[in-house]
Amino acid sequence: MSGHSKWSTIKRAKGITDAKRSAAFTKLGRQISVAARLGGGDPVMNFRLRLAIDTAKSANLPNDNIERAIKAGTGEDKEGQSKEVLYEGFGPGGVAVMVEAITDNSNRTSAEVRNVFAKHGGSMGSQNSVGWMFVRSGVAHMPLTSIPADQRESFELECIDFGANDVREEGDQLVLVVPPEKFAALRTFLESKKLTHEAELTFIPTTTVTVSVEDREKLYSLFETLDELDDVTHVSSNDA
Repeated sequence: MSGHSKWSTIKRAKGITDAKRSAAFTKLGRQISVAARLGGGDPVMNFRLRLAIDTAKSANLPNDNIERAIKAGTGEDKEGQSKEVLYEGFGPGGVAVMVEAITDNSNRTSAEVRNVFAKHGGSMGSQNSVGWMFVRSGVAHMPLTSIPADQRESFELECIDFGANDVREEGDQLVLVVPPEKFAALRTFLESKKLTHEAELTFIPTTTVTVSVEDREKLYSLFETLDELDDVTHVSSNDA
């Protein structure tokens, strides 16, 4: 299975420091609220909520914000009425793009996403126009140095036993890919080993395309602008 696009690696390396912190916090809060609304407010029983909280804490979202977001999701607050939407399209060089968002006004968000695609040499497609090229997966990243070299093979085999269907190196990171239904078990295993890692549910491309340097610059400009939209939470692509 093909892995994350280069954009995913760049975005993860950049982190939250170069973003408007308040906007980033709002997005994290929305993800917590939707997770709580769909699966309840107990992170022990709701793996998706636990994942959202872990992501928020790694970005230094204050605990008060987390608690408010959970209450918004389980209560009657307007924030709890937000819903998940998924947009598909093509970027420069014919790259397939999946855009995940959380919104309380899908017409507004759809128009914003469509406008960004058009301004950056892409086009928004219909449902499943590119979705068939991706598989929903759990992905965990950790520094290669977390696992001693002489223990890496046995560790990777253990990860496979816990559901990982792809284990590989990307730069200085070890990347584990697992089906969504086995993601909780794999994360529990990593936590039992006290391994620092980043984890997310995302779309993994089944095939990738290579684009020119010029198209890649346009493509990353498209991704950055999409990320800046208040409602967009994740952008996935199949660029090699």
